[in-house]
Amino acid sequence: MTAALGSDDPRALVSQLWEHHLRDPFPARLRGEELAGVDMVILDADVTGCVDTWLHGSGPLDRGRLSLFRDLARDLDVVLPLLDDQHESEYHGRLRQLARLLLEVAS
Repeated sequence: MTAALGSDDPRALVSQLWEHHLRDPFPARLRGEELAGVDMVILDADVTGCVDTWLHGSGPLDRGRLSLFRDLARDLDVVLPLLDDQHESEYHGRLRQLARLLLEVAS
């Protein structure tokens, strides 16, 4: 992942992925949809909220947010194989990258 984004700094990697993610619209077909019992809009909102808190917050993620983030990463692992649309897969794959990277650097 480091070579693809051109940085070894975890905050810079998260920032680059985040900026790319913010420019990409949420997949329209998944609005109001649940996959494997996971509400896709809530999943997106929870991941992006945690990333935004970490990037722009006043400190590291607290235990509650880290626990939530672990659950979200597991949810992404479950739903990703169910997505066959390229945009949906890329969008949620990037959320998964953000979640995994943030768990590595915030734990």
